[in-house]
Amino acid sequence: MKIRHLIILFSILYSFTACENEIKKTVDYNKYHSEIILAEELISEEKYKEALIRYEKLFTEYSFIFLRDYKVASQISFQIGEKEKGLTYIKKAIANGLELKKLKEEKFFSRYLLDADWKKIEEQYEDLRNLFLNRINLTIEKEVRSMFENDQKIAYEAYIIEDEKEQEEFITKNFPKHSEKQLVNLIRILEINGYPGEFLIGNDVWVSTILSHHNSQGTDYVRKDTLYDFIKPKLIQFLNKGYISPYEIALVEDWKKTVISEWSESPYGYLNPPNTSNISQINKTRIAIGLRTVELRNKLIDIEVKTGMSFYLPDWVDGKIKIEEK
Repeated sequence: MKIRHLIILFSILYSFTACENEIKKTVDYNKYHSEIILAEELISEEKYKEALIRYEKLFTEYSFIFLRDYKVASQISFQIGEKEKGLTYIKKAIANGLELKKLKEEKFFSRYLLDADWKKIEEQYEDLRNLFLNRINLTIEKEVRSMFENDQKIAYEAYIIEDEKEQEEFITKNFPKHSEKQLVNLIRILEINGYPGEFLIGNDVWVSTILSHHNSQGTDYVRKDTLYDFIKPKLIQFLNKGYISPYEIALVEDWKKTVISEWSESPYGYLNPPNTSNISQINKTRIAIGLRTVELRNKLIDIEVKTGMSFYLPDWVDGKIKIEEK
């Protein structure tokens, strides 16, 4: 390996290990997400340089950075002509879990990266990837992956049943026992290791999907359920510590509240579209956990269309969240 590449890799490694005896340099991730929202507001106003300054300040204050934020900072850097910064944040993103295959699928980056740039990234990829693999808990990752696969298997078995009544009977008979076993396993992991999300296992989909399935089994079951009620305070606790993202909590909670209300409510505006009478309360609920307002999300989508950048907005809703008249 060339010495220049070694120096770059060392600097990236140092950013992950500088606080060896601490999980995080700064533990208040509520502030982290609030700062990201402020940066996104600047992006929505096309104040890209100012937004990048906010991201960079945040990167110096926290020892764990969510992958999405490195990718956004990289795109903004390219957008304003700061190519070297853009390349640096791509490498930090790889060291934080971005796979080379996924990177090559990003159309925005292909505008700016030359063959020589790709060659350098590929030369350093294995070492950068190892930084990520050495950070996460691979034992817990393997266990949670298996839990997710089991969850998907039984969900698919229900999905392929065409008769609605037979499908409901299958779910009622099979899913509660399966889901309760999953949550008991999850509680054990939470107590010993923390929430198994992006920080712990490098994945922010598996557990939120398991919890969403648990909270969508039917009104009677969800109203009586106590397992999720036991887990919920722990999710809030780990939100503050940076183990879980605001969107994961929003999706899981949206399922519970929507199902309990028999689809008359949607506190975060994902499962039921917001309207002019409840949008203010939905935004307050979103901001309380560090999630951007509906209006800001919609503005960011306009910027995506205009620039070709991607802000990796939760795709449970495709595109903008429509605010209906009421």
